[in-house]
Amino acid sequence: MMNMRSKFTITLLSVVSLFSCSDYLETEQLTNVTSGNYFSTQQEVETALVGVYDGLQRVWSAGVAFPVASTVMADLAFGGTGAADADEYPMMDEFDQGRAPGVLNLFEAPWRNYYAAIFRANTLLGQLDNFDWGENVSKRNEIEAEARFIRAYCYFDLVRLFENIPLLEEPSSENIAPADPANVYRLIAEDLLFAIENANDAPWGNIPDNVHGHAHKWAAQGLLGRVYLYYTGYYGEPDLAGVIAQPAVLNHLEDLVANGGFALVPTYSDLWPAAATYTAALRGDSIANNTYVGETNAEVVFAIKYTFTSDWVGNADGNHWMVMNGLRNQSWGPYGYGNGWGACSVRPEVYADWDPADARREASIMAINEEGIDFQQINDAKEYTGYMTKKYIPTADQQGRSIAENEFGGVNFQISQFQDYFSIRYADVLLMAAELGSPNALDYINQVRARAGVGPVSSVTKDIVFEERRLELAFEGHRYWDLLRYDNTLNYAAEQITYSGTVITGGAEVQKVIDGANLVRTRGLSQIPNNQITLSNGVLQQNRGW
Repeated sequence: MMNMRSKFTITLLSVVSLFSCSDYLETEQLTNVTSGNYFSTQQEVETALVGVYDGLQRVWSAGVAFPVASTVMADLAFGGTGAADADEYPMMDEFDQGRAPGVLNLFEAPWRNYYAAIFRANTLLGQLDNFDWGENVSKRNEIEAEARFIRAYCYFDLVRLFENIPLLEEPSSENIAPADPANVYRLIAEDLLFAIENANDAPWGNIPDNVHGHAHKWAAQGLLGRVYLYYTGYYGEPDLAGVIAQPAVLNHLEDLVANGGFALVPTYSDLWPAAATYTAALRGDSIANNTYVGETNAEVVFAIKYTFTSDWVGNADGNHWMVMNGLRNQSWGPYGYGNGWGACSVRPEVYADWDPADARREASIMAINEEGIDFQQINDAKEYTGYMTKKYIPTADQQGRSIAENEFGGVNFQISQFQDYFSIRYADVLLMAAELGSPNALDYINQVRARAGVGPVSSVTKDIVFEERRLELAFEGHRYWDLLRYDNTLNYAAEQITYSGTVITGGAEVQKVIDGANLVRTRGLSQIPNNQITLSNGVLQQNRGW
């Protein structure tokens, strides 16, 4: 149920680059500002835009984060967590109908936070013309473009997770029924096309420091490609909700490739702090001498930015969800791996079947025994496999102390992680363009493969592209949605997630079974939070299969 009143609170968003002190999206602190007494100058509108970005930064500050859920529900990892924890995460990867009452609201916090972010965007969009912009009308349109990009981003996550969602294009306290999903996708496409036409179009190398972190033309083009591929694949439609067809989408991606100024980082592991420190350790070097390229590198088309300043009294600037992926209740100092809750334990077959010559394997997966990690908490772990993810995990120094706390003064490792989420990478753009039939498709795929240290392919097929995406984008929150869009019967997705084997929970071997038929039954959709259905007095209806 959407019941958000007109009060619009804007909070400071100060985004700090990992391992540096660069601030982005800075503005003065404002609290308790209402839409009735604000939006009367360009400066106030620009400050309100910071509040919209803050809304995006907060969408995963509580509950199950979208990147984590997308990893758990795919065919790469299990739910994991602690041996004595409730079974929310294992139930999530099994699409289990028999959920306990507490699990019925698994996604309630993200549901609320997404709509709070959309509310902020809609409020700003409705107030843009409170004054005469004069010669600054292009700046007005740029601000609208960024707000519409964020609205599109939030709706795309919501509609993929739940499909049957309320669609609000302006602030409202009405009890709104779910919209036709095609109408949601139509708004997403229209928002992104507006952003492409009006957002900042400076190529990456010319983007000023104070613009890093903002959405630009290139981010909108990348997200448009992702939305198009998902909608047409999942629904079996020929175009994106009647708004845009394949040739135009491909043209946007080709424009991004040719003119966006982005490039692949030469060494794959350098994209990820933990992977970079592991690579340094393999060289016999100090983790302080790792070659991590930082968060504003040329491969990042769009990122959700975080900083270490979260606290327990309302500031939610940090990456609150990354702690889920860390080693269960243990830090491992020599490689810089930090303490966490043990979610997303990797299927052992994923590591075993991955070509050892492919640099992406060691950069993506923490192999406990192979890396010589003395893991002492197996009895405290659920669905332990000996393999964990490595891309988005808390980091530690060589003594095993949290970098967020020890080096930056963060309040607590749980909420003070500050690694950005790379939502759109250039490698993803290359693979999307190849999938859409670019004349350069073979070159695009082989650029990605060459960076990984594996040989070229000689042709481009759907299966080759999907396999490359599985390896290149592993554990980044994309694989599940690729599975769902591969075949609109969902048979392929069901086949891939089906599993039968053993895992270790509480120190003992237990059977792990995932039935792909459950995914088909639910159409791959998640359970709408039960509390929201209750609050809506039945206007919201639970998704089929739940």
